[in-house]
Amino acid sequence: MKHVIGLTCKECGRSYPIAAAHVCEFCFGPLEVTYDYEEMRSNVSRETIGAGPQTLWRYRDLLPTPEGDVVDLGAGWTRLLPAPRLAAELGLRKLWLKSDASNPTHSFKDRVVTVALSVARSLGFDVAACASTGNLANAVAAHAAATGMRSVILIPSDLEPAKVAATSVYGGTVIAVDGSYDDVNRICAELVGAKRWAFVNVNVRPYYSEGSKTLAFETAEQLGWRAPDALVIPIASGSMLTKVRKGLGELRKLGLIDEPGTAIYGAQAEGCSPVATAFAEGSDDVRPVKPNTIAKSLAIGDPADGYYALRDVRGTGGAVATVPEAEVAEGIRLLARTEGFFTETAGGVTISALEQLVRSGKIDKDAETVALITGIGLKTLDALGETRVTSTTAPRTDDVRAVLEEVGL
Repeated sequence: MKHVIGLTCKECGRSYPIAAAHVCEFCFGPLEVTYDYEEMRSNVSRETIGAGPQTLWRYRDLLPTPEGDVVDLGAGWTRLLPAPRLAAELGLRKLWLKSDASNPTHSFKDRVVTVALSVARSLGFDVAACASTGNLANAVAAHAAATGMRSVILIPSDLEPAKVAATSVYGGTVIAVDGSYDDVNRICAELVGAKRWAFVNVNVRPYYSEGSKTLAFETAEQLGWRAPDALVIPIASGSMLTKVRKGLGELRKLGLIDEPGTAIYGAQAEGCSPVATAFAEGSDDVRPVKPNTIAKSLAIGDPADGYYALRDVRGTGGAVATVPEAEVAEGIRLLARTEGFFTETAGGVTISALEQLVRSGKIDKDAETVALITGIGLKTLDALGETRVTSTTAPRTDDVRAVLEEVGL
């Protein structure tokens, strides 16, 4: 892998070669991909990136990219949308939405999977597996199908039907477990030693998580090679938040942007908010919880990167907001009403958290702010409850006119 040195433990700093490994053998800390930044500087520039494809693989020299072909369904290079109407409602000077709803399976998980399975295939794996709350299941099943790999997906049995359908359609093995995501993830961790499979969020997790950096890369490039003042990011495992910060730092190391100075804010739903609780308590201890939230894609009660997400939020002068369950759907509706954008429950958490952070003064109204919208609303229709119809009338024009008069039209 060009520019990749190997893996390094985030806790004790021990080095490991490139392999399907994710935990340090000495201290059990998580492993992370490390790069030769000096070599990168001589090969990577704004111009070389700009000449690349309009996918996340334009950043191939900043990722653990194997030699030869990659598993590519066209993930990344999603739109950075101005949100003037929502900004005006919140009183923000400038607001952008980084929308990953247009990815191949309509969530940001396509980013991490395209990287993970590219590495997995180069390491000789022919079965892709994962524990998932839905979006990852969709992405793994689709990318595996596209590259001829078999897929094994483990999910909680109470997952939204739309996400189950959008996984099973690709023909892989889907196993529903009567338990939480944390139960499902534990099973996958136990299977790693028995199966020669690429578990994208277990044994190939160091490579998988690097895909999230491309959210930072794209945002900076789309802003004209500069970082925003504030970023609002939903927290599930915490990996996306930590890698977005890492990505901004790497752009600075390579001289592609000035010192970021970006305050990073996290968002969690009240029914699964271990990181937000630790932040509010001023604690470094992210205590596991039993998830009970409408935002199922964020329902990870024991977040693997929770401690590191907490550290990164504090290190940038940000905060972590807790969104009451009743306000998740309201966040979805607020975004739809102001910007014509229909997001899933994770996006509802992000938007409601953004509103809370601005109104409480934690995000300055003059700060140029980017909110990460990680998936499409069609996956979580149940969260909105019954369909809202303004009125039902008889098939007469006069009846319709009467309703229009009532609503001032």
